[in-house]
Amino acid sequence: MSAQVRDCDICIVGNGAVGKAAALGFAQAGLRVSLLCAPGSGVAAVAPASADWDVRVYALNHVAHDLLSSLKVWDALDQARVAPVSAMQVQGGGVDAGKLGFDAYGAHVNELAWIVEDKNLNQALDTALRFAQNLTLVQGRAQALVLDAEAAQVVLDDGSSIRASLVVGADGAQSWVRGACDIGLDYRSYDQQGVVTNFECAKPHHGVAHQWFVQEQGIIALLPLPGNRVSMVWSAPDALAQTLLREPLSALVERLMPYCSEVLGALQPVLPEAIKAFPLRLMRPHSMIAPRVALVGDAAHAVHPLAGHGMNLGFADVVDLLKVIKEKEAHRDCGDARLLGRYQRARKEEVLLMLATTDSLARLFASDLTPLRTIRDLGLNLLDRLPVIKNKLIAHAMGK
Repeated sequence: MSAQVRDCDICIVGNGAVGKAAALGFAQAGLRVSLLCAPGSGVAAVAPASADWDVRVYALNHVAHDLLSSLKVWDALDQARVAPVSAMQVQGGGVDAGKLGFDAYGAHVNELAWIVEDKNLNQALDTALRFAQNLTLVQGRAQALVLDAEAAQVVLDDGSSIRASLVVGADGAQSWVRGACDIGLDYRSYDQQGVVTNFECAKPHHGVAHQWFVQEQGIIALLPLPGNRVSMVWSAPDALAQTLLREPLSALVERLMPYCSEVLGALQPVLPEAIKAFPLRLMRPHSMIAPRVALVGDAAHAVHPLAGHGMNLGFADVVDLLKVIKEKEAHRDCGDARLLGRYQRARKEEVLLMLATTDSLARLFASDLTPLRTIRDLGLNLLDRLPVIKNKLIAHAMGK
């Protein structure tokens, strides 16, 4: 008896938020889609409502908002748990450090971004996936990628396979698809971890996101959540990160007070207390495409989270790949090499700019050399007084 072969137009490997959004987009465009998930994962059942706040959050920009709206996912979010960002304040860690402010009014929009919990985002995507037409969920582990002139075949560990015109690698920073295509990778660890947790604050945050560059201690961001809550993302050197994870959250509050007490007042850990960390690294694959393969999300790039754009870059990948496939000539299939070349060209500038910008800023603000620190603070203060340039930066950050 021959092994089962599932035929489709597009096979998406990986079921994170970016992969799910890609699956929905292609399915809603009328293409036959297979979404390959690891055993035991897939689309979650609707979970009972929980008052617990997820410590992993994303600052979604306008590109992400527009994509999720077009997929009918944005309105499925629990809006009571979504916090709009009306302004952002960036500054160094010292008393006389440079400062830079952005606000929605100056950018001529209602919000700069939206803070969304990982759980809220994925539950809304899962709800949409359960009702999607043209979409098949497949649980299994990919073992081999076999190419021929007509299609790509993903062979699974049970002997079955998925045959598709295009394979989309949405399987994260350790992408199996990228490895199967033998795509080279530039990799560098920042020797930092993103430490995340949530706090109640005594003063209202007014929708303002705060970020402090504190030299050898890394970068501290406090992002607004609904009510008087904030989400902390501390990009901390590895040794400090391990200390933060071991200490009680009351000790972490004491570390934060010199920076935020004036604007947010006293902090209290959100109950039940939770704290997590994830490694920070720069990853730049040498290509986002291979024969009949396109990479999206962390499989295609990993950037420092100081600008909060990792997830936004992934959603922008999906937007451009969807556009290329929807506008393809009738005689081309979804994996046509010319189409994939268009996708890579569409993404090249934004991805390289974000990689270079976040990497340069991370290096610059990590330095404690006095000349660099002086130039850095002067630069922030000068930029704050140049509205034309500042508004261009805001527009780029929002994806506009």
